Amino acid sequence: MAKVKSNFLKNFVDIAHFGFRDWVAQRVSAIILAFYTVFFIYALIVLRNDGYSGWSNLFSNLWMKILSALAVLALCYHAWVGIRDIWMDYIKPVGLRLSLQICSIFWLLGCGLWAIIILWKV
Repeated sequence: MAKVKSNFLKNFVDIAHFGFRDWVAQRVSAIILAFYTVFFIYALIVLRNDGYSGWSNLFSNLWMKILSALAVLALCYHAWVGIRDIWMDYIKPVGLRLSLQICSIFWLLGCGLWAIIILWKV
């Protein structure tokens, strides 16, 4: 019985069918983040949002909130794929790996929600 439970847990944690799909998703999220970075640098240089009022005006636009929220979601997913691969490659005890993956999920969800809440309050 313990062997069956151990195999189930190991198979649940070591889902190895991500491969190409996650590779593509990480590249797409990287492209979104690169686009957002270029746009943000453009906003810094050209729009010259000096002070709080300038930044508040920039981030009060709905399109900027949506673009920033998309960048936050892309960053969280990009980080999840990377950290999950690190846990799967280097942490061999299944229970510890599962615990670290769950902690990582909650941490990324918390940071992502916190960032989106801050964006929507402006």
